[in-house]
Amino acid sequence: MRKLFSISYTLSSINRATLVLRVFTGLLMLPHGYQKLSNYAEKKNEFMSLFGLGSPTTMALAIFAEFFCSILLVLGLFTRVATIPLIITMLIAVFMAHGGEIFGEAELATHYLVAYVTILILGPGDYSLDKVLNKKI
Repeated sequence: MRKLFSISYTLSSINRATLVLRVFTGLLMLPHGYQKLSNYAEKKNEFMSLFGLGSPTTMALAIFAEFFCSILLVLGLFTRVATIPLIITMLIAVFMAHGGEIFGEAELATHYLVAYVTILILGPGDYSLDKVLNKKI
């Protein structure tokens, strides 16, 4: 019971928490990207066009972030780089698709945005492929 109310922490607990945050945030985003990927042909012209790129290109960029970058996040591979497209995608979802409403319909996108920014700050942690690759360098 004493440990439950403790304010101390260890590097190991931070690494475990980083692993949980990184893996589950990535896994929870994967279905969003997979749904877009599997319905690309039908939905590409209905998707929002961003910065004059056109709907198909904008949807492809969202798929890249939500599906492929989420896989990298789960693996802990190129973690900080992989979070950047995810952060951009969630910024667009919150501020353009939902008009800056961080609550209501945009709550999920806001939650993802906060999680991705946290992962960007924390990095991949010790339980990641980034850590394995850095040992070899």
